[in-house]
Amino acid sequence: MATKPVTLKVQPRGKPIRKLPSEAKLYIQGSTSDLYHRIAAESDSSIHRLRITKSDGSLVPNDKTTTVASVGLQDGDIVQVKDLGPQIAWQTVFLIEYLGPLLIHPLFYYLRPQIYGRSALSKTLLSTTASSPSTLQTLSFWMIMLHFAKRELETLFVHRFSNATMPMTNIFKNSAHYWLASGLLIAWSSYSPTSLTASNGTPGITYAGLAMYVVGELANLNAHLELRSLRSAGGTERGIPKGLGFNLVTCPNYMFESLAWAGILLVNRNWGTAVFVALAVGQMGVWAKKKERRYRKEGAGKYQKKKADIDGENKKSRKCKSAELADSDNDSDCARPAPIEKFKREDGSGDDGAGTGGMCENGGIAAA
Repeated sequence: MATKPVTLKVQPRGKPIRKLPSEAKLYIQGSTSDLYHRIAAESDSSIHRLRITKSDGSLVPNDKTTTVASVGLQDGDIVQVKDLGPQIAWQTVFLIEYLGPLLIHPLFYYLRPQIYGRSALSKTLLSTTASSPSTLQTLSFWMIMLHFAKRELETLFVHRFSNATMPMTNIFKNSAHYWLASGLLIAWSSYSPTSLTASNGTPGITYAGLAMYVVGELANLNAHLELRSLRSAGGTERGIPKGLGFNLVTCPNYMFESLAWAGILLVNRNWGTAVFVALAVGQMGVWAKKKERRYRKEGAGKYQKKKADIDGENKKSRKCKSAELADSDNDSDCARPAPIEKFKREDGSGDDGAGTGGMCENGGIAAA
């Protein structure tokens, strides 16, 4: 059966868009992705710069599986197009963010005599040569370098991004967290001859920190691989993950990330690292709560409410707050666990623009 063609009126939202067509013709059962491609082609714009909304302000997603009819558009309706400005790929943003610590830490570690001065290094608490870092400084250096090298490799080979791009201006805000906090702050304070990292550590605490680091990093990678398995290559669908940590907290990748950084802190024993860890864990806690709310909204009864967020807040005693969250056979508790089942977001977009298939994703400054 042939689908019905419709003509939509096109208007700019905000600043004028050069060559923006006044109308767009397509089939009512055609995808909203087709609408984006038609308008982008006629206006000579990148599809990633455009955001299309209905006249009431609701988003028209750029999605191959969402039809024009399903979003309520009919012949003669108005759609508004906004130019989001210059864009940059999310993968590129991640690579640039994590590159900061990988460049900054070697500079401070290998150029200690030039940065801190040989006279200052000679007064270190350790009985080593002026140019030799302490054991704790060396361990800290390699733990941090391996952490961010893992991040870069995950960006290239593990993460599947639901949004292709983000505004180019955001790269400065996002990168500041890594280049300044985990890069400059930790490096400058850790490799200083006056830092606690320059002194002899307690073996038991050091070994405990190393063990926490290894477990945290490996479990974090496992969580990322589980999230990746829920999304097809190039897709934007989401699923409810299961496996190590997912039955305990909403975002075990954040929890294991925090565990790894707690291990670094035990080895490093430096105030700059403590400041960064506090900021990062606090931010991940905020994001975990946000992700759980979205799980409940978008997963409906398929999502099993967790006992705790990464901040350890007990949720077992809470009642389900809506009928769609409650089990129809037992309204005193949340929905029973269900097999992994994929579902799509209403707006077709990703969480903070990036992710690996589930909702616990590493975008912006949420992950350390």
